[in-house]
Amino acid sequence: MQLCEMEPPISAFRSNDDAPRHHPVLREAVVELLAPQPGQVIVDCTLGLGGHALALLPRLMEAGRLIGLDADPQALDLARTRLAEFAPHVEFVHANFRDLPHTLSSLGLARVHGVLADLGMSSFQVDTPERGFSFLREGPLDMRMDPAQPLTAQEIVSRWPERDLAELLFSQGEERWARRIARRIVESRRREPIRTTAQLAQLVAEAVPGGRGHGQRIHPATRTFQALRIAVNDELSSLEALLRALPDVLAPGGRAAIIAFHSLEDRAVKQAFQRGGREGVYRVLTRKPQRASEQEIAEHPRSRSARLRAVERLA
Repeated sequence: MQLCEMEPPISAFRSNDDAPRHHPVLREAVVELLAPQPGQVIVDCTLGLGGHALALLPRLMEAGRLIGLDADPQALDLARTRLAEFAPHVEFVHANFRDLPHTLSSLGLARVHGVLADLGMSSFQVDTPERGFSFLREGPLDMRMDPAQPLTAQEIVSRWPERDLAELLFSQGEERWARRIARRIVESRRREPIRTTAQLAQLVAEAVPGGRGHGQRIHPATRTFQALRIAVNDELSSLEALLRALPDVLAPGGRAAIIAFHSLEDRAVKQAFQRGGREGVYRVLTRKPQRASEQEIAEHPRSRSARLRAVERLA
C-alpha cells in the first residue's frame, strides 16, 4: 500500500497572494490517454479547481463541451472563476460522480466521449483548516466534501462503538494498529470530547508504537484520517457506482481515465478495467498504472501516490 507521505506543506498549494493554487496530477498523461478531439463531450467527475479541465478544454474547441462535476460547492465556485474564459463550453454541476448517469440524463445526454476522475482531495481542501481534512493544522473534525451532508468525522469519532471504529480503521485505512487506536479514542472521549484534528492526531500518535518518534515515512495519523474521510464521504461505494456506470455512459471509442491515491481505490479500478477487458467491453490502455515522474514529485509531492489507469470503450 502507498499512502501520501507527510502532508505537503501549505506553501505547495498557495501562491504569494494567498489565493488557492492547484497542480493537477499527471496532467499531460491524462490528456494523452483521453485524447480529446474538437466537438467531443468529456466529463470531469472531480472538477476541483479545474486544473485538468484547463488542459482538456482547448482541445475540445470550438463545438466541444466539458461537464464538470464536484460534490464540493466551494470547489465549483472557484472553478467557475478559473474557467471563465471557457464558460460557454463548461457545464458546472453540483453532484457526486456516483450519480453520473442521472446527471447526464438531466443534461439531455446519454453517452459521452470521455470520463475523468481524480480521486484525490483538492489542494484547497487540504489547505483549509476549517474543512478538517488535514492533521497539520488544527481544525474541526469535519472532512465532508459536501458540507450539506449530515455525517462528519466528529460524529464517527464521538459516537461509534470501539469495535466499529477498529473495523473502519482496518478496512478503510488498512491500519495495523486499528484496535489500539480505537481503544485510545474511546478512552479519551470518556474524559473529554474529541473535537479537533490536532486532538485526534495526537491520540493516534500516542496509540501507535513509535508514533511520537521522528523520521517516519508517513505521519502516524495518515491512515486514520484516510479511513474517516472515506467513511464520511462514502468514497468507495461512490467509486464502485461510477465503475459500474462507465460502460453505459461511454460512447464506442470513448475513454475513461481514473487517478487513484491509495490501494483500496486502485484495486477497485484495476479489477473493473481488467474485467471489462476480458469481457470485450474495454481495451485497456494502461497495462500498468502510470506514475508521476521524479520531477513532478519534486514539484508537487501530492503526486507521489498517484496511479493513473485508462480504458477505451469497445463497440
